[in-house]
Amino acid sequence: MFLSWKEFKKGKIKKADVKHFQKDLIKNLLNLYYELKSKTYEHLTYHSFYIQDPKLRYIHKATVKDRVLHHAIFRILYPLFDKTFIFDSYSCRISKGTHRAVNRLNQFTRKVSQNYREPCFILKCDIRKFFDSIDHTILIQLIKKKIKEENVIWLIDKIIESHCVLEGKGVPMGNIISQLFANIYMNELDQFIKHQLKIKYYIRYCDDFVIIDSNKKHLIGLILEINNYLLNNLKLSLHPDKITIRKYHQGVDFLGYVSFPYYRALRTRTKNRIFRKIKENKTKENFNQSLQSYLGILKHCNSYKVKKEIDSIIV
Repeated sequence: MFLSWKEFKKGKIKKADVKHFQKDLIKNLLNLYYELKSKTYEHLTYHSFYIQDPKLRYIHKATVKDRVLHHAIFRILYPLFDKTFIFDSYSCRISKGTHRAVNRLNQFTRKVSQNYREPCFILKCDIRKFFDSIDHTILIQLIKKKIKEENVIWLIDKIIESHCVLEGKGVPMGNIISQLFANIYMNELDQFIKHQLKIKYYIRYCDDFVIIDSNKKHLIGLILEINNYLLNNLKLSLHPDKITIRKYHQGVDFLGYVSFPYYRALRTRTKNRIFRKIKENKTKENFNQSLQSYLGILKHCNSYKVKKEIDSIIV
């Protein structure tokens, strides 16, 4: 059983027990090493729970032993696959993230609209039940294109098969390795959109993506082509209720912000969630840490009124 370093930091493990902690850590790592070497390793059951982020998500948390292995594999696979990804893939990558994706959206809309003088439309799409629908066979075949070592493939296959929603489908939300698997899987769509459909202004974050164009009819025509590719090649489909085409001046809701020409607002749901969390937690010890994270979100949009309302709540 792996001991938790967080428990030690919180004082739940006394300093006198540090040597015992270190011995257990080494023992557990050696046991894991021998399991891998002898190919007797088996991935243990996930601990599952729901979180509100802001919508309800079903998270699967691996045991400490399995998470150690996930991180080790991630550190090897990430640099191999990351260099094959397109520039405008922003989820779970070094020097990327939501804020850079939203800034990139602003750059693209300025170019397409010629500094907001010409029409500019944004197609926004979402994959239906993305993590639950990832096909294990397709995923392992994509990984095999880069990884040839049989022992490594055996181990990766063990991790992929450790979770199923339906037979042969699904990767667990909440694992660092699942985030990489998602990017490997969706990179196929990225390459199709960029190199076969020849789309210049395309941004993806996990299973959400936008395409910017001056021609609305062109965007409408792309929907069927993209959905057919997803169905035929990745066994995925677009969420029919989350396909939208809007003029940029109407505002585009993407990654927590609503972007307009010359202006960016915080999504209403996000704003209301921040207000609720501040009211609930303002008397707790770690409140200042939470407050700073909220203010960090607000730094990336026009938020004067929101900050004033926060001030009125915490006074």
